[in-house]
Amino acid sequence: MFNLISPRLFSRPARTALAVRHITTWSPAPTPQPAVLRLKTGQEFRGRSFGAQHSVFGETVFTTSITSYTESLTDPSYQGQLLAFTSPLIGNYGVPDNSTPGSAREHPADVDVGCFLESRGVQAAGVIVSELCERFSHFQAYESLASWCARHNVPGIQGVDTRALTTLLRNQGSTLGAILVGKDAERTPDASEFLDPMSENLIARVSTKEPYTIHPVGGESAARARVALLDFGTKANILRSLLRQGVSVTVFPWDYDFNAVRDQFDGLFLSNGPGSPESIAPAIATVAKTIEEWDRPVFGICMGSQIIGLAIGLRAYRMKFGNRGHNQPVLALSPGNMSVQAGRVYITSQNHGYALAYSETGEDAWPEGWQPWFVNANDWSIEGIVRTEALEPNSQKAPVWGVQFHPEHAGGPEDTNPLFDDYVQQVLRYKAMRSIPAHTPGVASQPEARM
Repeated sequence: MFNLISPRLFSRPARTALAVRHITTWSPAPTPQPAVLRLKTGQEFRGRSFGAQHSVFGETVFTTSITSYTESLTDPSYQGQLLAFTSPLIGNYGVPDNSTPGSAREHPADVDVGCFLESRGVQAAGVIVSELCERFSHFQAYESLASWCARHNVPGIQGVDTRALTTLLRNQGSTLGAILVGKDAERTPDASEFLDPMSENLIARVSTKEPYTIHPVGGESAARARVALLDFGTKANILRSLLRQGVSVTVFPWDYDFNAVRDQFDGLFLSNGPGSPESIAPAIATVAKTIEEWDRPVFGICMGSQIIGLAIGLRAYRMKFGNRGHNQPVLALSPGNMSVQAGRVYITSQNHGYALAYSETGEDAWPEGWQPWFVNANDWSIEGIVRTEALEPNSQKAPVWGVQFHPEHAGGPEDTNPLFDDYVQQVLRYKAMRSIPAHTPGVASQPEARM
C-alpha cells in the first residue's frame, strides 16, 4: 500500500477565528510614498504607495469582484500579476488572521488545511486600488490591507482611476506594467524590463514541493474514499470542499508521476493554477495517460480543465483580457450526468486568462466522445468540458469533467458548489462498482482496486 509521510497531516476540527482576540480597527503600515502605475504601452496612472515600499513588474489585470479581496489576493492563480480592483473602496473590512485553522464559513466539517484564506500568503505581484481604507471594521479583522501587503513584501498603489484603467485594459487587452515606488516613480523603465510572467512556469512556484494527505473530520478511518489532487496552485477552499464530502485528499506536486500510484486512489482532481497551461508539458502527458487508461473519475477546475483539454489534443489560447470576477454567467449545455440543468445560466466566480478553443470543423474541432459542457454567456468562451462517451450505458470509459470557473466560490456565488457533491458521488459509485464481481448480471465489469 502506498503511504505518505506528510509534512502536514491534518485531521483536527477547525476552531473559530474569534476564540482569543479582541476587535481591531487599525494596524501600523509603512508611510505612503509617491508611486506610479506605468504600462508598457506608455500610459501611466499616478498615486501613492501602500504595502511594501519597492517597485514590481507584472501583467496588469482587473477583477470585477465587489468583495473578497482577501480571497482574491491569496489565490495562487494571481501569481505574477498586478491586480486592479474595479470596486472603488478596498480594505474596509481588513484582513483576518490567516494562520487560524478553519474558514470564513465556519463549516462543521472543516478541518485545518494550513490557512484561513486561499493560501498562506499574498500571491499577486502588486495591488492597484482607487481608494484604500486604512481603518477597517469586521469581527474577524486582524490587520489592515496595507500592513498585510507590507508583511508579505507586496507593493500596492492607491489613488488610481481604476475605471479608466479597466476601460483601457478591456480595449487593448491585459498589458504588462510596473508599480514604481519612491524615486523609481520618476523614471521610465526600459522595454526589456517588462517581462511577461506568462512565459514562465508559474505553477512550479506555487505547487506543493512534497506530497501530503489531509483527512476529513473523524480522521482516516472516517474517509469515504481517497482522492488524489494534482496541485497546480490549488485554492484552499477546493480542499475544504472535498473534505466536507468526507473524503481523504492527497495533494501531489504538479509534475508528480501520478500514474505510478493511481490505483491506490478512487478519483483524481486537477486544481486551478497560474500562467499558461502549455508551461507544464509533463502534467499534460500524465493526465493524457490517466484519461486513456484509468477507470476512475477525473475532475478539473480552471487550469485543471485546460490541462484536460490539452491532454485530449485541444488547443488553449490566451484571452484578450480574461474573465476575472465573482459575477460571470455561464450557460449549461448538458447535464453531464450531474445535477446540472441544461439550458440554465449559473452565476460563477472566475479567474482565468486562457481558454480552450472550439470549432465545429477544422483544426479546433473536438474529438468524438467529448463536447463543451458550459459556455460563457458574455463572450461565448468555453467554460466546461465533458467526456460524453463515458456517460453512455455500459461504457468502459471513466467519466471526466472540467470547468473553467470556480465552484468552490471563495469568494463568489454558490450556484455551482453542488458539483463537488456530484463528483464525490461518482467517485463512490465507481468505487462500489469495482467491489462487485465481474459476473454480476447487468453490471459493467470493472477492474479490482489494488489497495
